[in-house]
Amino acid sequence: MERTFDVIVIGAGIVGSAVAFRLAERGLQVGVLEAAPVPAAQATAKSAAGVRVQFSEAVNVRLSWASIQEYRDFEEAFGVSSGYRPIGYLFLVPRGMEAAYEAALAVQRAEGVPALRLDLEEAARRVAFDPEGLAFATWGPADGVIDPHAVAHAYLAAARSQGAVLYTETPLLEARRERGGWWVRTPRGAFVAGVVVNAAGAWAGEVARRAGFELPVAPVRRMVFMTGPLPEAQGLPLSVDVATGFYLRGEGERVLFGRSNPDEPHGFREGMDWGWLEPTLEAGLSRFPWLERAGLDHRASWWGYYAVTPDHNPILGWMPGVEGWVNAVGFSGHGVQQAAAVGRVLAEEVVDGRARTIDIDPLRYDRFEQGRKVQEQNIV
Repeated sequence: MERTFDVIVIGAGIVGSAVAFRLAERGLQVGVLEAAPVPAAQATAKSAAGVRVQFSEAVNVRLSWASIQEYRDFEEAFGVSSGYRPIGYLFLVPRGMEAAYEAALAVQRAEGVPALRLDLEEAARRVAFDPEGLAFATWGPADGVIDPHAVAHAYLAAARSQGAVLYTETPLLEARRERGGWWVRTPRGAFVAGVVVNAAGAWAGEVARRAGFELPVAPVRRMVFMTGPLPEAQGLPLSVDVATGFYLRGEGERVLFGRSNPDEPHGFREGMDWGWLEPTLEAGLSRFPWLERAGLDHRASWWGYYAVTPDHNPILGWMPGVEGWVNAVGFSGHGVQQAAAVGRVLAEEVVDGRARTIDIDPLRYDRFEQGRKVQEQNIV
């Protein structure tokens, strides 16, 4: 027996959950298909949980700022705290990159978001670091962290209260156009809908292939390391050494840290790559030498997947040449940061025909066909 909906959302992470809620809120019948046994257990649960407005492209600033504002007022709207804590993001800018980060600050200020340029002495009041080779720092006082798992579950609960139906352990096996809509085969039977929203995270490329077309989204493993207790951890902002890509932040009495491996191949590689710990620490200790006093908590460290695109920016909106298919994919580590706003704009895209609140044209799929990649510099 086929189950029929107006819209099927593939994936119940934070992005898919936000989209499902906003669609249900607009009065559509929504089915959410999640491959895992429980929702929000993949990249959402394994995120470093940061949210920030410090991007260099206006569209990313807008999506992130709208999301932060929703997370800030989340409990009033959803009855559940988002866990939002404005601990701040600090970018330590090396000499030679001053112009790029001054330009990014100009974009942020033009969008009316809180972003500041700090001299190194002022930046050092927030976190101790070796200033060698640095020019200045940028500071986002509204940047911080949330509880992505709690937020995703709150969106799902709100969606279900509006009539949406969640199906777990229900991966998409095949999808094809049929009778003016989409027919989707799963282990739990067939589903039919006029529109499919692909919010499958690291699996988005595979979902597209099962629907008969290619989407440039691939999984890439990322590691997050955790120290043992350390006095310096209390209140540490999320601090990024731009020169090396190393980042850290306080997590209670511990320090969470990481660094993206540029040589990590695409694919579903599993488990911790402990060999990447040494180059990560080498970069970290060169800027934050006090980290040497911290022991590593191997059991508290973890790994997960980024869903990356060729320009490390998301693909949003209708898929050209594939009727009734909407992309919410390829966030390249920024899904948690932008999920709230993406939920709203993609509900507009489906119900109204086009996103209205925020212009997502720079992030549409056709940018790759037209050779105009998004030149976002603030990728962590």
